[in-house]
Amino acid sequence: MSGLQLSSITKKFGQVTAVQDIDLNIPNGKFVSFLGPSGCGKTTLLRMIAGLETPTAGEILLDGEDITPIPTHQRNIGMVFQSLALFPHLSVWENITYGLRIRSIDKASRRTKASELLELVRLPDVEDRRVSQLSGGQRQRVAIARALALEPKLFLLDEPLSALDAKLREEMQVELRILQERLGITTIIVTHDQREAMTMSDEVVVMSTARIQQMGSPLEIYRNPATAFVAEFIGTSNLINVKVNNAQEVEAHGERFAVQGIAEGLTAGGDGVLSIRPEEVHVLPESHQGANQLSGRVTFVRDVGASVETFVDCGDITIISLATPKERPDIHIGDQVKVELPSEACVVVRP
Repeated sequence: MSGLQLSSITKKFGQVTAVQDIDLNIPNGKFVSFLGPSGCGKTTLLRMIAGLETPTAGEILLDGEDITPIPTHQRNIGMVFQSLALFPHLSVWENITYGLRIRSIDKASRRTKASELLELVRLPDVEDRRVSQLSGGQRQRVAIARALALEPKLFLLDEPLSALDAKLREEMQVELRILQERLGITTIIVTHDQREAMTMSDEVVVMSTARIQQMGSPLEIYRNPATAFVAEFIGTSNLINVKVNNAQEVEAHGERFAVQGIAEGLTAGGDGVLSIRPEEVHVLPESHQGANQLSGRVTFVRDVGASVETFVDCGDITIISLATPKERPDIHIGDQVKVELPSEACVVVRP
């Protein structure tokens, strides 16, 4: 099978399990993000794919070949580290073609390759500069060009944009995605930045406590989170502890709520968590009658220009509603209101 396959990958450092029983299939040409909080195992997983760490158990296949025992330099993988790891005493073109020099490629061919790659990453005419003479964004592009110089089957990036300022970071996200689509190279990026993962990726692998919580397209993960962790970690979500009545109904705070569906493994009588995004919540006058509603009091209204957030205290939970300025309800702090949770936007996930 073509692409990257991870089968039952586990990594332990002494008594600490960094990665636990990971199964993953990544088709060729996809851009995939490993997303999760610090310490969840995402970088360790990437380092095992690169050959910088050896799995305690399991195997890694690239295009059907078991590369688990193969040394890093023989895996045909390009990698950009968080620190970039460029050589300050070498010129730009020497940095880019360092791997080609190790393989005894002649100088003229290396020069030609460096020029081609610098054109690709939109840095022409800087090949003779020192790395220290470049800006942060330029050094980032040089590191990317160096990783691509050996025409790898797999392109790995370990939080490569974390040191850049916000504006440059967003520009580099777009450039990286365009470059990946142009080359068609399978790419995996490690990040803890949700926006970065959601805007760049074909698939997002959400990790927590050494395991994969969910893998899917950015839209699928946002709209149909599998667990309460995913719902809370990806964007903002209102989470309500509920008792499951059946596949279309749950109960909480003495009220019954129709829902879009319940997560696999949840059964009638069991506990679940209702997840609904703030932009799906409607704040209505207290007199409004209807289904899927809770009563509450407005405690805070935040106008951030493009949107208005309304916080409603509904007993032991706070529900957040998000609306555009045009849709903003005519309510104020202290008002008694109803919050409506449309059934088609309610997903019940595992606790």
